[in-house]
Amino acid sequence: MISIAIGLSVVLLFVILFLLFRIGTLASIFRGSTERAVGTTKTSNRVNGTLMILFLVLGGAGFIWSFIAYWDEMNPPLASVHGEWTDSLFWTTMIIIGVVFVITQILLFWYSYQYQHKDDKRAYYYPHNNKLEIIWTMIPAVVMALLVFGGWKTWTNITSASPEESIVVEVMGKQFNWMVRYPGADGELGVAKTPLITAVNEFGIDFSDPNAQDDFMPREIHVPKGKPVLLKIRARDVIHSVYMPHFRLKMDAVPGMPTKFWFVPTKTTYEMRNETGNPEFNYELACAEVCGRGHFAMRFVVVVDEPEEYEAWLAEQVSFAEQNPDVVAGFSKKAPAQLVAESAAADKAEVKTEL
Repeated sequence: MISIAIGLSVVLLFVILFLLFRIGTLASIFRGSTERAVGTTKTSNRVNGTLMILFLVLGGAGFIWSFIAYWDEMNPPLASVHGEWTDSLFWTTMIIIGVVFVITQILLFWYSYQYQHKDDKRAYYYPHNNKLEIIWTMIPAVVMALLVFGGWKTWTNITSASPEESIVVEVMGKQFNWMVRYPGADGELGVAKTPLITAVNEFGIDFSDPNAQDDFMPREIHVPKGKPVLLKIRARDVIHSVYMPHFRLKMDAVPGMPTKFWFVPTKTTYEMRNETGNPEFNYELACAEVCGRGHFAMRFVVVVDEPEEYEAWLAEQVSFAEQNPDVVAGFSKKAPAQLVAESAAADKAEVKTEL
């Protein structure tokens, strides 16, 4: 916050100085003092040119300082295989664009100072140069094409089909929390239907499906180190976004349009705590899409275990069906169509109550 306040103060100072000089020039013109106006214009040009150089130096220094000061925040430690591809692509792009940006800005502000208006100078008329235009068109075109190709190749690798042995985890976002579901011993998630959603059965699981009987819903996401993990992502109400910065993982959760993302974690939570020197460190699943006033609360703890620790944790989990036998019993007594109708009727009653 302090750095933002300092930056805004510097910008405001430059704006005030610029406006003061402009006001002085306009006042002279309105008073009819042509001679004074010309002198004021020369002074204004000189002052503005000097301010351009000061802005370049101070802005560049501020940029370098902020880059160094917030390096750790911008670059959380990497903990996934594909994250290396993402970081490599990102920094290659940043270096190329950054070098061009710095050169362009230095020339822009220097030219504003060097070529300010002077009575004894005239601009050189340079109408056309085919060779120069071909050069400055082809070089950016080739560089951008290479960057696009590199991005396409990286994205293709990241979004390729997940391995068959992947750990499957379903993640569903709703205002304003995440819900997580794992398949049980059968390795298959049960069918879930939006009309079956209730206050207890928040996923809308159809327990007439045998695969749903052993599904469980933990309060934390646990995944094993070194093994592929497939996230099946969906949303229940508005657009959310699954974001795990240390895994360089981000994928939107869109209502009615399931998405997915797979990754291989490379560092356990314990290893990351040692690396960061923070005994309280936890991986986190956050929402990266502003989804309402409770958006800030959409956080979920992610734990990366050693494979044997993950298996031990998995063995301790109790299925949703065991924890909520009444819900399952309701499915065994009623046909799915009847359950859907009752759920719809309950939703309408709830809406009328709210109105």
